[in-house]
Amino acid sequence: MSDPFDRTHQPQFGIALELQPGLRVVTADNASPMTFTGTQTYVLGRDAVAVIDPGPDDDAHLSALRQAIGGAEVSHILVTHNHLDHSPLSRRLSRETGAPVLAFGQAHAARTPMMDRLAATGDLGGKEGIDTDFDPDGELTDGQSVAGDGWSIRAIHTPGHLSNHLCFAWEETGAVFTGDHVMGWATTMVSPPDGDLSEFMRSMALLQERGDDRVYYPGHGGAINDPLAMVGHQIRHRQSRERQILDALKLGSGTPSDLAGRIYTDVDPRLLPAAARNVLAHLIDLSERGLASAQGPISKSAVFATK
Repeated sequence: MSDPFDRTHQPQFGIALELQPGLRVVTADNASPMTFTGTQTYVLGRDAVAVIDPGPDDDAHLSALRQAIGGAEVSHILVTHNHLDHSPLSRRLSRETGAPVLAFGQAHAARTPMMDRLAATGDLGGKEGIDTDFDPDGELTDGQSVAGDGWSIRAIHTPGHLSNHLCFAWEETGAVFTGDHVMGWATTMVSPPDGDLSEFMRSMALLQERGDDRVYYPGHGGAINDPLAMVGHQIRHRQSRERQILDALKLGSGTPSDLAGRIYTDVDPRLLPAAARNVLAHLIDLSERGLASAQGPISKSAVFATK
């Protein structure tokens, strides 16, 4: 399978760059193995703007956003999901501007009954990087529109990375702000119980069915100029990973960490814990479909085998 990912992104931190008329991006200086080159904050509009994913609670990034906003009114603050690299600065920006913070809801807002059950009964771990203080002023449902000065955004509920994850379609231009659901530099981490692979794959199929989106603007990395190709690749990647996990299980049972070590042989060792989380997400999905089972309750350290 060819690799379509673009890892050449080199942003200028703290500087607003125009991506297309009426849209600028400011990149936070929080690069890491999980955030790539930093969190992308988008400023949509001119005289009255929406700020999408304000980013981490960082003084320098807030100062850069102030500069980008200038004398414009901030009418809306939109948050794709409440991870610590996306949502915390929304509180300070809202206090300064008076703009409401809008999102799907809190982290568990759409967690499935199955994941609620596993979270209550098993040691799944997880909860990495969740902004537990996040509490939006208003909630956006799937398909709901928000309009401002010369722009309108439609919310698309895309659970999987987190249950409350939204993408935002700027439908007049064919652009979609995809947060961490689809990125152009890597696949998305899915870490149970707040990450759910079954939901993630349904959300990917939903984006695939849209069909005519022109460009994706992700939460990390550069723009994705062939959205359908990237969505198709990522669906196939997950299907390929599932086959690898099943093949590894045929050779012997193992914990999510055991299986990650067998499968992810060419990744940065710092990413192996994240890989194990993704493997656990697959194993839960496979268990629900009757293709694998845990020896005892499902947990982060359970031993899994094929059925």
